Amino acid sequence: MDMFDYQVPAEIYASRGRGATKRPMTFYRFDNAAEAIRFVMEKLPPEMLLGTTMEIGEERFIGNDIKRLYTSECYPLDRAVS
Repeated sequence: MDMFDYQVPAEIYASRGRGATKRPMTFYRFDNAAEAIRFVMEKLPPEMLLGTTMEIGEERFIGNDIKRLYTSECYPLDRAVS
């Protein structure tokens, strides 16, 4: 993930969790991955992280992958103060 491009368009598929049960899924499209990651980490309820996937082209990032991108030193946006 060291060479991750935060400027490429990204799509987010979010639901309350993973599993066989059907859960409603919400779709979001962002102009860049940095904004998509910020949305997942700062706007969605924390319990949705495990059920969230970010798709960039053919590559997918799930839950903790998104969190690692957000906490990376390379993340280009300001983070929310906790």
